[in-house]
Amino acid sequence: RDHEFATTFGLDIITVVEPIDRVVDPDERFTGDGRAVASGPYTGLATRECIARVAGDLEGAGLGRPAANSKLRDWLFSRQRFWGEPFPILHELDEAGQPTGVVRPVDERELPVSLPELADFRPGQTPDPPLSRAPADWLFVERDGRRYRRETNTMPQWAGSCWYYLRFLDPRNTLHFVDPEIERAWMPVDLYIGGAEHAVLHLLYARFWHKVLFDRGHVSCPEPFGRLVNQGMILGEMEFTGYRKAAGGWVSAERHGPEDVGARVPAEQVEKQGEHFVLRDAPSIRVESRAYKMSKSRGNVVNPDQVVREHGADALRLYEMFMGPLEATKPWSTAGVGGVRGFLDRCWRLVVDERADDVRLARQVVADPPSDEHLRELHRTIAKVTKDIEALSFNTAIARMMEFVNVCTPLEKRPRAILEPFVIILAPFAPHLAEELWEVLGKAAPVSLEPWPTVEERWLRDETVEVPVQIRGKLRGRIVVPAGADAAALEAAARTDPRITELLAGRRIVKVIAVPGRLVNFVVEG
Repeated sequence: RDHEFATTFGLDIITVVEPIDRVVDPDERFTGDGRAVASGPYTGLATRECIARVAGDLEGAGLGRPAANSKLRDWLFSRQRFWGEPFPILHELDEAGQPTGVVRPVDERELPVSLPELADFRPGQTPDPPLSRAPADWLFVERDGRRYRRETNTMPQWAGSCWYYLRFLDPRNTLHFVDPEIERAWMPVDLYIGGAEHAVLHLLYARFWHKVLFDRGHVSCPEPFGRLVNQGMILGEMEFTGYRKAAGGWVSAERHGPEDVGARVPAEQVEKQGEHFVLRDAPSIRVESRAYKMSKSRGNVVNPDQVVREHGADALRLYEMFMGPLEATKPWSTAGVGGVRGFLDRCWRLVVDERADDVRLARQVVADPPSDEHLRELHRTIAKVTKDIEALSFNTAIARMMEFVNVCTPLEKRPRAILEPFVIILAPFAPHLAEELWEVLGKAAPVSLEPWPTVEERWLRDETVEVPVQIRGKLRGRIVVPAGADAAALEAAARTDPRITELLAGRRIVKVIAVPGRLVNFVVEG
């Protein structure tokens, strides 16, 4: 935001941090850790070291010291509303009906306390909760000859959401919130997926609640969730802003001033150029690009029903997984959905004869055994997709399946032995299409019931590897050798390479360094 503000109002932008491993564009908004520049005595320091050094110098000069600020507050656990769990608490009353200050819990046999029927549960004119207007036979009770009034505040939603994962394990248990043996068998939760906003709300309270239960001996593990993943937000379509001078001509976004007027530019009038967007008809004019959170007021909400009608549910599902890493915030692109739809169409044509009047198996699908090359491609795809699913890297799994389809499409003969396992691994990503393909392949049972394909490790190993050849430490060529070639074989192959032979002619070789699978280096005189 600081960068945008300075750019908009033409303020000088002085770079004080730059990446360590690359050159940053002057107009790039770099916000990561890097190396300090233009920072006086701190120039050249890594970000974390620079922060520590500045803090130490300030403390040494008596101008301040590092401190960790916390904003912990008491947890208000009562609500003055009708919906919510009633507190199982009774307040003793004297003969005049006034509280004595004595409080007792409801007997365990009376739990849970249910909400009464209430004609009007809206807030009243007084601060009293709606339950204070409950029928007398619910509001007042007698115990051991004493009269009590129920607590009329209710618990917040945290009362249920803090431990729902435990109740899911044993939802019909009427004696305990969860059977101890069941809890020991299933807890902790292996994977929790939720929005980042939960980190300071639900997850904070759930961990607190769980740790109390652990300290009291009611659960067996100190942490409720083994792994936490925050899915990113899907923003609206990318929006583009160009700037015009008062005279009407365009001015590039990085050079516009406060007197220039911003104007929306339709997406079809811009194109990507390196890291930026420019006008299609004037590539020297850069435009600003930004995606915003979807909202009705901005008019950038994407209706999933419309996407499904146009491209199908599988295309929508697949595109959402293909947009990028699960945790990243990503802009929506309707054109991107069309691209994924194209991939699904290629999957269909891989198996189905699209020229027929009815749906039938393509003539290229055969029962012939696959070649070693095709088996290697299949098992590398299975291994990659399996690994990426476990890592929740769905976008790279889909990219690998696209590569597989590109390899298989030109084949005049497409062996069933590679197509059928592919349809199985496609099923979690495009379940509707996969079931259709499975049926066309002549299978009666659903593909969703098929076991996951097993990877054969021998097909993951390369038969050949490319090894760089150096002369006096400088790269002079590359050779292709069998994957298991030893040092002697590497040296022999390098010596017979025409270019290397020419470069070594007339020079005395002092030493040959050959590292299998890595490199060959000739140390020569002169």
